[in-house]
Amino acid sequence: MTNSSDPTTDYANRVVSGEIIAGRFVRASCKRHLKDLKTGHKRGLRFDTEEAARALRFFPAMFTVTAGAKEGQPFHLLDWMTFVVGSLFGWRNADGRRRFRHAWIETGKGQAKSPLMGAIGVYMIGYCGVKRAEAYAIANDRDQAKVLFADAVALCRAPIPERGDDTLESLGKVIIRGVGDNAWKIEHPATGSKFLPIASADSISGPKPIAVFGDEIHEMKTDKAIQLWKAAIDKMSGDPLMILGTNTPAADQAVATDRSEFYQRVAEGVIEDDSAFSYIARVDKNDKPFEDESCWVKALPALGVTYPIENVRTRVKTAKHIASERLATERLYFGIPVGSSGFWLSDESAWRAVQGQIFEEKLKGLPCFLALDLSRKNDLTALSACWRDSFDKLTVRTKYWTTRGGLKRREAEDRIPYEAYAKEGHVTICESETIDYTFVAQEVKTMTVSHRVDSLTVDPAYVSDFIDACGQVGLAVWRYMGPDKSAGSGLKIVTHAQGTKIAFEDRQLCMPHSISRMTDKILNREILIEANKMTDVCASNAVLHTDGMGNSMFDKNRSRGRIDGMVSKAMAVGASKAERKGKRSYMESGVLFS
Repeated sequence: MTNSSDPTTDYANRVVSGEIIAGRFVRASCKRHLKDLKTGHKRGLRFDTEEAARALRFFPAMFTVTAGAKEGQPFHLLDWMTFVVGSLFGWRNADGRRRFRHAWIETGKGQAKSPLMGAIGVYMIGYCGVKRAEAYAIANDRDQAKVLFADAVALCRAPIPERGDDTLESLGKVIIRGVGDNAWKIEHPATGSKFLPIASADSISGPKPIAVFGDEIHEMKTDKAIQLWKAAIDKMSGDPLMILGTNTPAADQAVATDRSEFYQRVAEGVIEDDSAFSYIARVDKNDKPFEDESCWVKALPALGVTYPIENVRTRVKTAKHIASERLATERLYFGIPVGSSGFWLSDESAWRAVQGQIFEEKLKGLPCFLALDLSRKNDLTALSACWRDSFDKLTVRTKYWTTRGGLKRREAEDRIPYEAYAKEGHVTICESETIDYTFVAQEVKTMTVSHRVDSLTVDPAYVSDFIDACGQVGLAVWRYMGPDKSAGSGLKIVTHAQGTKIAFEDRQLCMPHSISRMTDKILNREILIEANKMTDVCASNAVLHTDGMGNSMFDKNRSRGRIDGMVSKAMAVGASKAERKGKRSYMESGVLFS
């Protein structure tokens, strides 16, 4: 804590100014705090510095640290904890009740989330003026729930600062049911309140929680327990609070991933929910934690204070040489959401390395291959252009369009801040309910005038409708049906299959070959892809499905959101492959003759 009369706001200012190094989502939460100080009164919000200070004073006055480098010292909150506690207990609604009813705390390992939540639990059952308050520590199983609860028990049994050997338990301020590690309930006699651990499978009749604490949410297989306890919180009057704590989840840990993404959107203002608070500590997308230690503190805000930096250095040294250790380290220590359903490319750093600025004027005269991933009228359309130079080096630009109709709903469903991205030039919002194919056809026509367009590649499911649209805008096109068929006049349209099957290669392109070519170009740094936030979203959502023959496709059913830009890029890159002279070899299809 600082000496400021408002250390919560002091922390936010120091983060936003850059004095405290923090990642994207912590910066967003701090900006939200500062913005609401200025404009929150319009929504009936106010920040009560006295209530925040009261909560902040409680921890070092009543608890000593029970483990680690600070063991035996008063429980002075770390800077990041000060922001969390001050925010949760300082912000108020117009009626005086606490603003936040739901909180998400996500950090790397070893940042003392569990002791913090345990201490908050003791504060809420005994020192917030609520009679017969109920607090619960929840988890997948009772043993996991008892980890957080055990921290609360240890704090109650630790000496009170400046009170000799007196503890909350020895003074009778709390009664702990159970001996040693078998403690199962904390009672506060003066208020008739209780705090106990409970497994998600346990049944409990009519809970009336003032506080619910969930730990290790990334380990939860379903959100049934969270939904049950959230419903209990939502129907409580007064100031109930649910706090969920976790390490960054792997991409396939759906329960925590969905929650984390919701709180990310709240922090960044995509979703407005005045009852939700988050502190999400991750390194930023362009950080390189295996090369640069300075970014570690973004995911590990206690680093060098209560968490030794040597612990991380040792871990990183090992992880550099063991792939599985590297993935675990990226996620658990640096907040990178990798996992079995993680980034579609084996080397995400290679993907980042080929993102950059392109200059379209310099590409004029080069062969240009267009590819279109059309929307179903009202979602997202992506048009990719791939230019190929004489050395087979590629440059790719993708344009995105969506519609105004249903935009707010789709922002929530797709987890994309379309409005913000449109202002930054990453996507165009059409002022209509649907994206008319003639609009897209006109964009293609414009490209054929400006560039040396070889062909347009399209999903077979949409080719007939799109050819009709081209006719309506006066764009002459013809559909390529194979080398033995006569060429037409105008723009050549080639269909591109979307699955893993390799078939009819004489008259269509196939996704396995296109993905293979794009992957090779990325890994060999032989491609430049225009940086675009929509492309970032599509790439992070993409999941590859590979069949028994080793053929890959982008799996839209398993992908976690929009991937249209990745599909169109793969098709454009696949189409750009130089034509071979003479008879085509069938080695690519696994046949050993030509």
